[in-house]
Amino acid sequence: MGKADNDVGALVASLRSAYGSTPTKLKIIDLYVVYAISTALVQVIYMGLVGTFPFNAFLSGLLSSIGTAVLAVCLRMQVNKENKEFKDLSPERAFADFVLCNLVLHLVIMNFLG
Repeated sequence: MGKADNDVGALVASLRSAYGSTPTKLKIIDLYVVYAISTALVQVIYMGLVGTFPFNAFLSGLLSSIGTAVLAVCLRMQVNKENKEFKDLSPERAFADFVLCNLVLHLVIMNFLG
């Protein structure tokens, strides 16, 4: 049991030091992703406690939260300088794509609500 505790401690320390060197703009995007996922989790808990009467409203909120989190992860991948796949893409263009895709997502969600 002692070796497992040491391994977990070493893993946590390694992750903390690696995340400490992450640029601030990527940390802000990470915070946004956590917020979107926690919003979806709160909606699921609320639906479990209260019921599913306006089910299309629940689905709209859940899909909006999850879709926003997915788009934010895509933004993080495109803005990250260490990612070689998007080296020709400027951060301004990546953010513009993120905003446009969020606009389309939320227009579809509003249409689904009726």
